Amino acid sequence: MAGYVLRRTLLVVPVVWGAVSVLFVVFFLLPGDPVELMSGGERAVNAETRAAIESKYGLDRPWYEQYGRFWSQLAQGDLGVSITQGRSVNAILGETAPASVRLAFWAVVLEVLIGVTAGVLSAVRRRSFVDALATVSTTVAVAVPVFVLGYLLQYMLGVYTFRHDFPDWARFPVQGIGPDSWALFLFPRGSQWKYLVLPAVTLASVSTAVVARMTRATMLEVLDADYMRTAAAKGLPRRTVILKHGLRNALVPVVTLVGLDLGALIGSAVLTEAVFGWPGMGLAIHGAITSLDAPIVLGLSLVLVAAYVVVNLFVDLSYALLDPRIRYGKAGAR
Repeated sequence: MAGYVLRRTLLVVPVVWGAVSVLFVVFFLLPGDPVELMSGGERAVNAETRAAIESKYGLDRPWYEQYGRFWSQLAQGDLGVSITQGRSVNAILGETAPASVRLAFWAVVLEVLIGVTAGVLSAVRRRSFVDALATVSTTVAVAVPVFVLGYLLQYMLGVYTFRHDFPDWARFPVQGIGPDSWALFLFPRGSQWKYLVLPAVTLASVSTAVVARMTRATMLEVLDADYMRTAAAKGLPRRTVILKHGLRNALVPVVTLVGLDLGALIGSAVLTEAVFGWPGMGLAIHGAITSLDAPIVLGLSLVLVAAYVVVNLFVDLSYALLDPRIRYGKAGAR
């Protein structure tokens, strides 16, 4: 087990290096000039100003020198300096990461609560109205783009409810993070939950549908297993048979998906954060891509890739806790 953990941990290095290297190369292939964007257009910058800006941020050096400089700074814990803002990427990360983590956390909470519940009910009541409703709902949730759902929720629960005589609890803000007040880092205090609901639901929509479909499929397989029939034959209550003996084994692939989503949702929230003006890493990356601000994109992407790989490691290690049939041998094989 210890050897497996060590090998999986060491894999973080090549994965992060490869992902960031690809992004670095892509930025040199993209059309556009960050110096022009900083200066308001080609006519707004003269040769002397351009040379000064390029020299300050190392843009006048060959790509391989810039690449080496990036990793050299990274070895010292420095993610670089934003070209357009002139601020440390470390500072930008410190400002935006908490908002992204909180949004991703509550999206995963909704994903688990709604997705697993819908999947179990759909499997237990197969070919019923509940099953049909869950199937149709999950299909629609997967088909509707995130930004479309976000705008629909903004209009229905924000603009429309404010224009008409709806109670306060049905009116939700459509932009920003609000008072930014949290208890124990993750739990909204006061009116903070109103600013959280719409972006969290939007971000969780597709993942919730996928979790519900996967839970249904795995539960259907588990319900036909011999040990389930044995548990029922012993006279155990149906709820105990389903939740204790069935759901635990059915959750192994679901936990894999949910665990990976926790890391993926932090980075994939670009559209959601842009639609709702949620000041997280996704919104920062969105703005940096538009302005060709490579240090922000590379620095924040590096953190996201590392977080994703670490979460993936913990998901793998959780298998043995959920399913006693799964054991890791000395070679790390299952």
